[in-house]
Amino acid sequence: MDSSSLMGKYLTLEEFCTCTQTYQRFADQIDPFPKNLAETLPALEALCNNILDPVIDQFGRERFQPTYGFCSVDLKRWLAQKDPTTGKKYGITTPSLDQHMAYEKNRNGRYYCERLGAACDFRILDLPSDDLVRWIVAQGLPFDLLYFYGVDRPIHISYGPQHKRDIWSLSKNGLPPRRGLNTNAQ
Repeated sequence: MDSSSLMGKYLTLEEFCTCTQTYQRFADQIDPFPKNLAETLPALEALCNNILDPVIDQFGRERFQPTYGFCSVDLKRWLAQKDPTTGKKYGITTPSLDQHMAYEKNRNGRYYCERLGAACDFRILDLPSDDLVRWIVAQGLPFDLLYFYGVDRPIHISYGPQHKRDIWSLSKNGLPPRRGLNTNAQ
């Protein structure tokens, strides 16, 4: 598949795989694309068709801002590394839970995330994230997990076979998780 191929109506594979700040910072050292194309590409397409395309249809392509799409094995390695100046990791990643690695497999042939499915973090410019979450819920979009980090931060949403429609509110440091939409999580 060509990296300029559309995953749904709006997003290309390249855009979906290269939107993280860590990738943009180290692009010359990271292969951002999936290896398990037969399973991962359909999962990314399903996420776009069932979740992201309806959101973009409603709010507009120009306002949709992806911040973390697909996580390749190379990107995962970089996210786990620490910045030599600050000592902080380049990113927070939980590949066994967050579905950003979709159907990618480790060298033992096991999926990195046994939940399966695919995930994307994004924001809608000039729209508080709690309003976005309320719209998603009101539309009955078939998400699996949705993480709400605060009204001024991107949301995380996944689409997978479980369609649990679980919503978790997390504080800035990611803890403690609270089930349901907590608009006080800033």
